[in-house]
Amino acid sequence: MTITVGDSTSLSKTIGEVDVTLYAAVSLDTNPAHLDEVHAAETPFGKRIAHGMLTAGLISACLGTRLPGPGTIYLSQDLKFRAPVFLGDTVTATVEVVALEEKGRVRMRTTCTNQKGDLVVDGEAVVLPPRQKGAS
Repeated sequence: MTITVGDSTSLSKTIGEVDVTLYAAVSLDTNPAHLDEVHAAETPFGKRIAHGMLTAGLISACLGTRLPGPGTIYLSQDLKFRAPVFLGDTVTATVEVVALEEKGRVRMRTTCTNQKGDLVVDGEAVVLPPRQKGAS
């Protein structure tokens, strides 16, 4: 697979109760803003929000399964959380190749939007794509 500047792909997922509960268990992030309706009602968002890193994990899924794809090594990620993700929101992660760098590295714009088209996560990643068979 040849990677070129401008290549992009996306994937979408609706974030539900099970996602937030399992992410809290795996990450040990039991912040009540994510798990407790009473506490969350007192936050600026007025209700529970999904973990930011759960949302950002969709970027990792895009990179590792779609573009560049299986075998990709994630080297760095810059993230800005722009808006909350609520339970029931459908998040679309998009990755786009912005530069081919030295040592085979690829710089990518990484974004997540909700079902309204609002930007919820914005950032940039550097990845090492899988080696092509026969490549030196």
